[in-house]
Amino acid sequence: MEEPQEHIIPRYRVTVAYDGTDFKGWQKQPGLRTVQETVEEAVRRLAPEGAEIVIHGSGRTDAGVHAFGQVAHFDLDREMPPIQLRRALNRWLPYDVRILDVERVDNTFHARRTAHSKEYRYRIYNAEVMHPMYLRTCAHVSKPLNIEKMKQAASILIGEHDFAAFTANPNREVETTVRHVYSIDFVEEGPVLELRFTGNGFLYKMVRSLTGVLISVGEGKFEPAFVQVIMDSKVRTAIVETAPARGLALYKVNY
Repeated sequence: MEEPQEHIIPRYRVTVAYDGTDFKGWQKQPGLRTVQETVEEAVRRLAPEGAEIVIHGSGRTDAGVHAFGQVAHFDLDREMPPIQLRRALNRWLPYDVRILDVERVDNTFHARRTAHSKEYRYRIYNAEVMHPMYLRTCAHVSKPLNIEKMKQAASILIGEHDFAAFTANPNREVETTVRHVYSIDFVEEGPVLELRFTGNGFLYKMVRSLTGVLISVGEGKFEPAFVQVIMDSKVRTAIVETAPARGLALYKVNY
C-alpha cells in the first residue's frame, strides 16, 4: 500500500502597493490600522474556516511611508490561479492598498529572508510654495538645495559602512549596524528631487536619516565632508534629522 503523500499548503508571493498616509506602518499592532493586518483580513476571507493566516513582508515600513513594490508571502490552503487570487484580494482591500501581482512560489521562498537588495525612493518638493497635489508623497524643502554638494556627500555613504549614526532608537535588536549601500541616485523633474537608495538592507529609519543629512548639506548647514565625521562617530545625535515619512516609498525588492 502506498503511503499517503504529505499535503503541502500552497504559498503565494504578492507585490503590494499602498499609500501609507493613513496607516500606522506595515507591522500589525493591536487596535491600529496597519498594512499587514489589512492584507491578512482580505486573505482570511478566502481561507478555510479557522485557518491561521500570517502575511510575511520583505520588511517593515513606518507610519506614513508608502510602497510601490512591497513583497510579501502567505500560505493559503486553497488552489487559485494567480490572476483570480489577485482579483479576489483587491475586491476586499480598501482603496489605498492594492495587490499588483500574485505568483505561486516554492515553499522555500521567504519574502524577507531570501531578499538580497531593496530600493527606496525619497521625493522632495523643492520650491518656496508646496503644490498641494504632492502633499501626501513629497517632503517640502522651501530653501534652494545645492544638488552638487548633496551628491558629494552621498558618495561618502556609498559602500559598506557602519551606519549606527543613521538609525533612530529602534528598540529592536540587530546583529550588526553594518550595511552596504550600492548606490544613491539623484533624479530631478521640475521642482521634484527624487533620491534613489539601493542597498542590501536598511536599518530602522536609516533612509530617512540619510536623506535628512543630505538635505542639511544641500541647505548649507554643513559641508559634505562632515558626513564622514558623523558616520565615523557611530553615535546618533540631533544633528542627524529624520526626513518626514511622507516622502519615502519602498520601490522594489530584489531576489
